[in-house]
Amino acid sequence: MSLRLAFMGTPEFAAASLAEIVGAGHEVVRVYTQPERKRGRGQAARTTPVHQLAEQFGLPVETPESFRDPEVLAGFAALDLDAACVVAYGQILPQEALDAPRLGCLNLHASLLPRWRGAAPIQRALMAGDEMTGVQIMQMEAGLDTGPVLMSEIVPIRPDDTAGTLHDRLMTTGALLWPRTLAALERDSLTAQPQAEEGVTYAKKIRSAEARIDWTRPADQVADQIRGLSPFPGAWFALETAKGEVRVKVHLAEPVSGEGEPGEVLDDTLRVACGRGAVRLKRLQREGKGVMDAEDFARGTAIAPGTRL
Repeated sequence: MSLRLAFMGTPEFAAASLAEIVGAGHEVVRVYTQPERKRGRGQAARTTPVHQLAEQFGLPVETPESFRDPEVLAGFAALDLDAACVVAYGQILPQEALDAPRLGCLNLHASLLPRWRGAAPIQRALMAGDEMTGVQIMQMEAGLDTGPVLMSEIVPIRPDDTAGTLHDRLMTTGALLWPRTLAALERDSLTAQPQAEEGVTYAKKIRSAEARIDWTRPADQVADQIRGLSPFPGAWFALETAKGEVRVKVHLAEPVSGEGEPGEVLDDTLRVACGRGAVRLKRLQREGKGVMDAEDFARGTAIAPGTRL
């Protein structure tokens, strides 16, 4: 047997799930994704990764501006779905939509709920120094990521993980969770586990002001900020050069020993003093340039010991 499904998602993270659901043999009768947006330097209009994959599979796609539109809701209800699978769709579904499929709407979330409900769970887990995270599929409710958990997979956070590497592991692990969950849903063998009332945290969207490195913080927190914002938007510092101030992003750093004024470059290995301890900058990117290892960066942009960043 197979389930009659709709899929709702937008980025690459969601496209991996769509591929696994289709590969498991389920009938995806409609794909919903965000409308075409202008992206990149040329501001060319581009469809989403989910839209592109759906077209490759020959699946019908809808791109409503709002899922609260009565015509959109009526069309969704008319699909006569067993369930809807939601992954990083980018719109809040009204209760009418949640109630339309026979078995409701299921959502894949990249954290161990109730920790890091909300928009940026991968970045927030790294920035907080968490040692563990995971992916969970929940039954959707009207609240923000409040529904009971149906299936879960724990994923350790490695010391050298960035938001980019952790994103990719969670994307793969989460996608593989769908066939198991949907098979259990068909058998009516899922047990919904209500979320704990303690330990609730919210993963707010990353604000641009958070990206500038605050060297007065302890070294481990500075390193966590850097890896949690890599590759995007990128934690950065301002560097004075002969041609004026330039912005330098740091994509990876490690806590090390060292003392000095916060932001002081301590040696030619790009060891920088923090409020407590120091960090060694390992991968950097000067604005307008590519990402480089520290040694290659230093050959093109020398930063003398004693410089305050």
